[in-house]
Formats: sequence, structure tokens, C-alpha cells
Amino acid sequence: MTKLKGTGMLAVWSEVPEEYEEEFNEWYNHEHIAERLSVPGVLSAARYEAVKSGPKHLAVYELEHSSVMQSPEYTALKNNPTEWSKRMSPDVIGTKYIRNVYEMIFPTELTEEIASSPMAPALQVGRMNIPSNTENEWNNWYNKIYVPNYETVNGVIRGRRYQVVEGSPKYMTFYELDSANASQTEEWQKQQTAHPDNERMREEMQHESDSPGIWVKTFEL
Repeated sequence: MTKLKGTGMLAVWSEVPEEYEEEFNEWYNHEHIAERLSVPGVLSAARYEAVKSGPKHLAVYELEHSSVMQSPEYTALKNNPTEWSKRMSPDVIGTKYIRNVYEMIFPTELTEEIASSPMAPALQVGRMNIPSNTENEWNNWYNKIYVPNYETVNGVIRGRRYQVVEGSPKYMTFYELDSANASQTEEWQKQQTAHPDNERMREEMQHESDSPGIWVKTFEL
């Protein structure tokens, strides 16, 4: 089995000025993704573009563990950028730039099915905080009721949940979809009220202003 997913993730969202779009995409696709995939523990990667909300660009790197981002190999790349990276990196030219490192909290174990699965054609991603006084109850509801219910919807490959290691907000929900339309159906919408606790728990979510968003895959090595 070729391992394509671990328990860690690096997610980078960005918006760049229109005049840089073409070269930015060339840099990402022809240099940057391959460079990051050369790091031990970076298992797979893909780029996505927003079709609902944003930011426009999302790069997802599946990691053996979040600690890969502290490894000597990754640190050496990060501290010695190429000349192209110095010009085109989203933290240089981006009008919006979010870089978060995560560790998976649901499922609690990495199954062989997840570990061997390819990058999804589409994603729905939510980024949120939660009040500390309801956090334990909320996490229990999310893991046992909310995500499993959405996983029954046609076109939903799976849902994973993450806690941030670097960046903010604290939580990310990551739905892998067959298509961008999978989370726009009546079947999906029904899950919002499918359980008596849903309304109360949903009200506790403190989403980022552009969350949740939907992205479709545009590039993968």
C-alpha cells in the first residue's frame, strides 16, 4: 500500500493580485508542490480553487504527522527559498494568506482506507472556534453525530476533523467530496436538522467570515 495520508495536514489559503495569477500558478505547479513533496513525511498534495466563498487558492499537503513541519528537511527548504519562491510565494504577493498546520482529531485512528485514498476531487472546509464552556460537549456531538450523518450523503467520501497546531482558528472540518455539488443537495441540507442537538450545537460554532467554503481540485502531481 502506498501511503497517501497520515494524521497531519498543512493547508495554505491565498488570494493573489490578478496580474500575478499566471506566474503564481506556474510556480506552484512546476516548482513548489514538487519541492514540498520531496520532504520525507509529505505524503501527497493537491491544489484547489474556490467555487463558493474563499480564499480562491487552497493548497493541501497530507502529512505523516504535523511534526513533519518541524523536520530538518522541511526547515532547510523553508529557510532557503528559490529565487522564484522569493518572488511568487503567497506570503510575499498574497492579498490574503492563511497557513495552518493541523493534527487529525477525528477519526481517532488512521484507517488503511483513509491512508491509501487519493486527494479528493472537491472539498468543503469549515474553520471555526468554539466557546470553552461547551467545547467538550460540542466535540463529542461533532464526532459521534454531525460528521457521521453527513458521511451518509451521496457524494461525500468522508469527513475528517482537525485541531490547529500552527495558526488559527482552533478547529477545521474537512469534507472530501466526489464533486462540488455534493454539499449543495437537499440531502445534505437535511442533515443540518437531522438530530435534535444540531440546532443548539451549530449555534455554538464561531466560523471565520469566509467559512465554510467549497473548492475543486485543479492540480495534483
